[in-house]
Amino acid sequence: MDLIDLLHYTFFQRALLGSLLASIACGLIGTYIVTRRLVFISGGITHASFGGVGLGLYTGISPILAAAVFSVLSAFGVEWLSKRQEMREDSAIAVFWTLGMALGIFFSFLAPGFTPDLSAFLFGNILTISTGDIWFLSIVSVALIFFFIFFIHPIIYIAFDREFACSQGIPVRLFEYLLMMFIALTIVACLRMIGIVLAISLLTIPQMTANLFTHNFKHIIWLSILIGFGGCIGGLAISYLMQVPSGASIIFFSILIYALCKITQEIGRKIKT
Repeated sequence: MDLIDLLHYTFFQRALLGSLLASIACGLIGTYIVTRRLVFISGGITHASFGGVGLGLYTGISPILAAAVFSVLSAFGVEWLSKRQEMREDSAIAVFWTLGMALGIFFSFLAPGFTPDLSAFLFGNILTISTGDIWFLSIVSVALIFFFIFFIHPIIYIAFDREFACSQGIPVRLFEYLLMMFIALTIVACLRMIGIVLAISLLTIPQMTANLFTHNFKHIIWLSILIGFGGCIGGLAISYLMQVPSGASIIFFSILIYALCKITQEIGRKIKT
């Protein structure tokens, strides 16, 4: 069976659609993350989401739904604690990062009955995403599209210069909490695809690659979406051809794209000089 034949299978069609939706969501919110230098905070929220997975398994509700609620609350907690003078930002992140992982392990082992394979949440498998996962990704992606369309200028102001945004009468605190919420929801929406361990990569690597070619915020968004989708497609191909996990393959191919672009850019500079 070749790659073309896979297009006839529903699971592969869902994987392609999930890749596109995830690329859109990560391209939008990931550009804000990289520009605002929130990569470490996003990593903390990513790992904190495991606490929600454990709670979901323990209580019998959807692990993804529980992870979404837990991640949003953790994001709000990090945002609130990091703005308080008595606690440093990295300390606030560490609190929720370790708390989430600890609770996830704790409750997953206490969960009654058969416990699903936790590696699916840690490392992801895009070929196993369900229709429900697609709907969740769709809602998050559409919400982000409309949010960025209507509030692109305040988002850019806050991303590049928070003090200037405050001076313009923009409700910065409200936007920061809303954007933290979207970061958390995007991370959870991508868990089935690439897992907790690798989720932060899809929010940063395409943006880093796009930043090699442009420093315009809007252009980075568009390029990030294209590069992210290309990384997903290439990762799926590697996963099929080499029979390796799809989540790791997607990230590997995305990093390969970045490395090739970086090397090409450096060679171009040397030729010019």
